[in-house]
Amino acid sequence: MKLFDPHIHMTSRTTDDYEAMAKAGIRAIIEPAFWLGQPRTKVATFDDYFQALLGWERFRASQFGITHFCTIGLNPKEANNPDVADGVMELITHYLGKDGVVGVGEIGFDDQTAAEDKYFAAQLELAKKFDLPVLVHTPHRDKKRGTERSLALVKEQRFPEQRVLIDHNNEETLPLVLATGCWAGHSIYPNTKMDEPRMAALVRKYGPSRIIVNSAADWGVSDPLKVPKTADAMRAAGVTEADIETIVWSNPIAFFGQTGRIDAADLGGPATFDQAQLFEGNSVLRGQTPRKTK
Repeated sequence: MKLFDPHIHMTSRTTDDYEAMAKAGIRAIIEPAFWLGQPRTKVATFDDYFQALLGWERFRASQFGITHFCTIGLNPKEANNPDVADGVMELITHYLGKDGVVGVGEIGFDDQTAAEDKYFAAQLELAKKFDLPVLVHTPHRDKKRGTERSLALVKEQRFPEQRVLIDHNNEETLPLVLATGCWAGHSIYPNTKMDEPRMAALVRKYGPSRIIVNSAADWGVSDPLKVPKTADAMRAAGVTEADIETIVWSNPIAFFGQTGRIDAADLGGPATFDQAQLFEGNSVLRGQTPRKTK
């Protein structure tokens, strides 16, 4: 079964992770722009980061047969930084039309401040302008209120709910999202957020419609193989193969493919790669013998 991880921060991961993901069946990923662990002090650092998502990281994934897409946005934590927020908003307009960008995100709430409200709404307007879906981060603290606030803001802005993916859901917030036309994402983590058995139980209760799972693996304690592990857990819990495939493959393509920038036919064939290729003169191999699919 081919797998799609629609939220994983590979900038923070190693080439060993890419290799393990490919062996586990992960064929495509989406890397949302996010907070790097410490405050960025200049808009130019965002520019370099966005270029890396569309350049080096996309190349690095391809060297293991994985197709890399990304979303671009001002993350909610740094929306509170007046030294960079307006400049980043101007900057992202130069990226949202580029090949490989399949959404605006991560946007949403962290501390649920007035600044976060402002830039959340502004980025919904950008998503309308560029005809893109949005990936919404729900806060780690006071998640239910943050989810309710996110859904209310989407409605206030008259943004199409079918183009909204509300992420990091749990048992308390999932019914709120499914009561709307939005899609519901779930980040499967080793010790927090959501684990595999809980996710399998939610699928058995609610079914696969508009349900998405991801690893959200980043620089913290996380696991880039949580999508295949969740598929195994759903299988063990009696979820049908058809429903599993819907959740770990068809649903991410259906949601992010609303723009026409992801074509299921392009991802349908076997994974191919050629590690003799270079990116601006660089290889991921560091002197090792290149491998190539036949």
